[in-house]
Amino acid sequence: MSKPSAFASVSRRTLVIAITLVVTLLAAVLVGGEAYARHQLAGCISTQFEQEMGSKIDVGFGFKPLLVSWIDGNLSTVTVDSEGDKFGPAVGMVVHAKFHDLEVTDNGRGGGTVGSSSADVTWSNAGIRETLGDLVTGVRSSSSTHMLTLDVLGGLAQLQVQPQVRNGVVEVETKSARLLGVGMPTDLVQGIVDIFSQSLQSYPMGLKPTAITVTDNGIDVRLAGGRTELPASGTKDVSC
Repeated sequence: MSKPSAFASVSRRTLVIAITLVVTLLAAVLVGGEAYARHQLAGCISTQFEQEMGSKIDVGFGFKPLLVSWIDGNLSTVTVDSEGDKFGPAVGMVVHAKFHDLEVTDNGRGGGTVGSSSADVTWSNAGIRETLGDLVTGVRSSSSTHMLTLDVLGGLAQLQVQPQVRNGVVEVETKSARLLGVGMPTDLVQGIVDIFSQSLQSYPMGLKPTAITVTDNGIDVRLAGGRTELPASGTKDVSC
């Protein structure tokens, strides 16, 4: 049996080296393309969502390769986390949201649509107190009574309020109002309750409250949304 020639051995080695180089270059192109697509989509989605949500956010994506999403304009899942200690008018409110089946138009410049969404909102007692202004000097919440107690004017007055979801809206009901231990009309403190209520009304991207829970640390709100429009990026410098 004849041995392979030196020329054949060199040819095989050359072929192996060439294939290795091609595979390496292709992998580098894909990795670089994925990184570029991730950067572009993150910038576009962040800009669009921040316009609607009124707060700085962190954006994450699902398992679908973003290079494919960048080409076809479809994203299966986008997660959004509020960044910092303020969300809209509310201080100390933390939002974690998921948006499903996104389609962007004109590389993001023309906005797009969201198929469905859900979100969990946590609002701490300390954040509630700061949001309600200087008149409120303390906030305590009770998971057993489902109510919050607001200390007003250094504790001279106390309000007990209970937030509930009715017909897709959070309503805050004043259960009692006392000044120096004596009951007083609840309408005298309605301004404080209104600020509390208004801070629980403004949810972006078609999200609406479906449930609210009073915990020993504050309140948790569950949100859900259906198909809704995604606003345009508003800039030619950011595109998906």
